[in-house]
Amino acid sequence: MSHRYSLISFNSLLILICFLAASQSFADQPKLQLATIYHSGSDISGYWVSEKLDGVRGYWDGKQLLSRQGYRIDAPAWFVEPLPEQSLDGELWIGRGQFDTVSALIRSGAAGENKGRDSDWRQVKFMLFDLPQFPGTFSHRLKRLRRIADDIDRDWVQVVHQRRVVSETGLMAWLDQVVSGGGEGLMLHHEDAIYKQGRSTDLLKLKKWQDAEATVIGYQPGRGKYAGMLGSLLVETTDGIRFKLGSGLSDAQRKNPPAIGSQVTYKYTGVSARGVPRFASFMRERRP
Repeated sequence: MSHRYSLISFNSLLILICFLAASQSFADQPKLQLATIYHSGSDISGYWVSEKLDGVRGYWDGKQLLSRQGYRIDAPAWFVEPLPEQSLDGELWIGRGQFDTVSALIRSGAAGENKGRDSDWRQVKFMLFDLPQFPGTFSHRLKRLRRIADDIDRDWVQVVHQRRVVSETGLMAWLDQVVSGGGEGLMLHHEDAIYKQGRSTDLLKLKKWQDAEATVIGYQPGRGKYAGMLGSLLVETTDGIRFKLGSGLSDAQRKNPPAIGSQVTYKYTGVSARGVPRFASFMRERRP
């Protein structure tokens, strides 16, 4: 019994340390622009459209590379050396379906374990899509961003390809093409938009499904073939909606599930009258 209480005390201390570290990181969180969901029938004539890359958000503040949550990304010196003393917003990306690979690389870098792993970082591209501190509309920022990338002149620093789409039919056809090729979706930037912190209706994301984050608050034991393993995660959204998240979990994740208190990303298609996500499926554990 005493061992049990010691373990509980140790876990409580560990959670407190993690909370304090997360709080400090949150205080330094970059003031990034975030997308809202595209709704059918929107006038897309004033938007630049690009593929939504399945990578890790990277923010260069002019001196260091940070994650969306404000954690320092310990990239090799050669990777960041050519970047200007100007903020850049982009995605650290390897390719379609390679989120776990780039995420694991960045986490190992943060732990100081990436020494001698230049060959892994050689796969990563810093795909730029905006200039947070540069005044002017998105169209003006895009022109400036292209000039910056030309001046940097490194193959791992590129501007995300932006193009015009004349109709929603064309937009949906491109979405189908991207998804069938293993991509995630599309992003729409309004040409006249000013960069601003937080959710913006001038920046839209379009997917076959929606995704969101929730906090793990408990576990539901498995039955049948999952006996002795996790059956589903009990999660809670920032709006206080609680539900079970069972599908999408691998056997390895059922044996070693995300810790209580951790953040997970799930995908879903619409919500019920009570606000509960429909057909929710686990995607991944959200990392710093």
